[in-house]
Amino acid sequence: MNILMALSQLEVTGAEVYGTVLSDELIRRGNKVYIVSDTLTKPTNAQYEKIEFNKRKLKDRVSQVRKLLKIIKEKDIQVVHAHSRASSWSCAIACRIAKIPLITTIHGRQPVHLSRKLVKAFGDYSLSVCENIRDHIVNDLKVKPENITVLRNMINTKEYQKSTFTDIEKNQKVISIIGRLSGPKGDVTYNLLDILHRRKDFKIQVIGGKEVPARFKKFTGNVEFLGYVNNVSEKIRESSIVIGAGRVAVEAILCEVPVLAIGEAESVGIVTLDRLNTALKSNFGDISLNHAPTFRWTDVIPEIDKGFNINKDDLKTLRERVIEEFSIESIVENIEKVYQREIVKKKKYEMPVIMYHRVIKNESEKGVHGTYVTVEQFEEQMKYLKKKGYETVTFKELLNNRYKQRFDKDKKWIMLTFDDGYKDNYENAFPILKKYQFKGIIYVLDGIEYNKWDVDNPGNPEKRFTLMNQEELLEMQNYGIEFGGHTSTHPRLAELSTEQVKSEIINSKSNIEKIIGKELLSFAYPYGSLNEEVKRIPQEAGYKFAVATDSGSIVFSDDLFEIRRIGIFPTNNLFNFKRKVSGKYNFIKVKREEKSYGKK
Repeated sequence: MNILMALSQLEVTGAEVYGTVLSDELIRRGNKVYIVSDTLTKPTNAQYEKIEFNKRKLKDRVSQVRKLLKIIKEKDIQVVHAHSRASSWSCAIACRIAKIPLITTIHGRQPVHLSRKLVKAFGDYSLSVCENIRDHIVNDLKVKPENITVLRNMINTKEYQKSTFTDIEKNQKVISIIGRLSGPKGDVTYNLLDILHRRKDFKIQVIGGKEVPARFKKFTGNVEFLGYVNNVSEKIRESSIVIGAGRVAVEAILCEVPVLAIGEAESVGIVTLDRLNTALKSNFGDISLNHAPTFRWTDVIPEIDKGFNINKDDLKTLRERVIEEFSIESIVENIEKVYQREIVKKKKYEMPVIMYHRVIKNESEKGVHGTYVTVEQFEEQMKYLKKKGYETVTFKELLNNRYKQRFDKDKKWIMLTFDDGYKDNYENAFPILKKYQFKGIIYVLDGIEYNKWDVDNPGNPEKRFTLMNQEELLEMQNYGIEFGGHTSTHPRLAELSTEQVKSEIINSKSNIEKIIGKELLSFAYPYGSLNEEVKRIPQEAGYKFAVATDSGSIVFSDDLFEIRRIGIFPTNNLFNFKRKVSGKYNFIKVKREEKSYGKK
């Protein structure tokens, strides 16, 4: 994906750290990321262009929107992600004109006044770094709860692996206060120093702030002001206790250093396991639901003493919990899903995944169930796809998150899937696929030579149809057809025990891989029969994707183990086929289904 990050700050902020860390991880995952901001302090692999969002006169706003639209057009930006009020206002206008989604991350409390209520500028979807922000936005600014979710301030936890820590001998107790010396955070730091600076049994150092304001000068004899430092994590590990909020608190916990969590809004105290959920809600003291800050300054000294005596095993357990909450891999994966979902919703388009079964020569071969198309229909359909510039892709081509490329301007992807592996796929469909240079994915069973599951159905028996043999499978595979698993006996998996499901999925995967000599990447649920427990088994078996039938999200990337497909049947004329491969069909179909079930 092509992503534009929008920041606004005149000095380094937590939002800038968030934005640059996110950008680099997105780039590592194969995306192209560009950053626009007043300034940019942190090093990043993203391309940077200056836009002065903090200039807020009307003529400045107009200029900002023009620059944004120019970048969106030139870089083929598919989604904009803004991280501040100043940038989101201009981005909201530009995105509306460009008809692309705007995502916003909300890092702090928002002003509640009439203009903010009228022009929210939160975009199509919002991410909040803690629960208190989410609740504040929903309650005070009336953003719909379904349009905002909590995704924490991501940390590359691999940088804090204990094996990389060097043992630091602490000859004296060191308290490190980390944060700005201006604004509300500066007030907090001042009050802390006023309480702590007379103590002689520990060293105090302050990290942050471009320069030391005049009111802090009185502390310089007992306090060391280090300003901005590049090796913050090293300074944290040298500390006996870290005082801070937000990202600072998380980094300290990852370094197994006790944290006194105090932010702009409230004091949490020394973070322990039983206080962690409270700390998470407020982003370690930065965000409160109270309109006025709440601090217990008389508790600072007792909490400091508590921090000096905290158990090392408790610090290890706390670290493990924080890794679960803040791991960059899972958070960025969720952010990518948000991007893709909002792109699809805005474009009202998603890559079609088409489902065939049999391709027959004449009506005498049609059988009972009607899961077929004729050779004439299939030829007409493939000819249409070729004429319209569709490119067929397989799951191998979508590995390593490459399915995100489906949004690129030069991509018009479609997936052709065939269930059960009938011999007519080889005899009738394969020559037509080769004619138009198309590929597909065929889901096969192991150990049976015909459609035994249908033939032996006493309620509605089907005619006997032969399945492909090994020689035919290998010939198609050599051309570029991909094969996937479809169980051993074609049962309704949701009706089986977990052990039976495992046997059907895991054993068939192993057996089919031996037949074709390649790893199977995707699985198809017979009859589309699945539940959450069934969906877990293909993942355990090593599959990377699984396809359903009429279930699953209309967004391909929402759940890679329940990918919705669109069935093609003999009753579908070319007009119907065009609708089904348009990329818009599922939007109409799902809306119709919801209406029929009484949903609004």
